Amino acid sequence: MDWKPLTNLQELNEVIDRSKQVPCLIFKHSTRCSISFMAKHRLEAQWDFNATEIEPYYLDLISYRNVSNEIAERFQVYHESPQILLIKDGDCYHDASHLDISVEEIKEVL
Repeated sequence: MDWKPLTNLQELNEVIDRSKQVPCLIFKHSTRCSISFMAKHRLEAQWDFNATEIEPYYLDLISYRNVSNEIAERFQVYHESPQILLIKDGDCYHDASHLDISVEEIKEVL
C-alpha cells in the first residue's frame, strides 16, 4: 500500500477535491492503540487495489488531532479510532471502525 500522509487541513481539502477524480480512503490511526495497529495491518494485508482505483491516505490522529476533528465535523461522522472513510465526489460514502474495517466492505461500496 502506498499511503499518502494527511497532516493538515489544506491537504484534507486537496483529498476532498481529488476524490472527484478518484475515490480516496482516509485511515485514521491511533499510534497508541493495539486495535488500530491490527486494523491497519489487516487492511494492508488484504489491499489489492491498483493506484488508479483508489488512493489511500494515512492520518496519525494523535499528532494531527485537529485534522481528525475536522474530518468528523465535515463528514458528520462520529470520531472513532481506528476508522476509515471512503470519500468519493467530495462526500463520505462509507465509514467503518475497529474490526469492521475491511477491503471487502470498501469493494462493495465502490
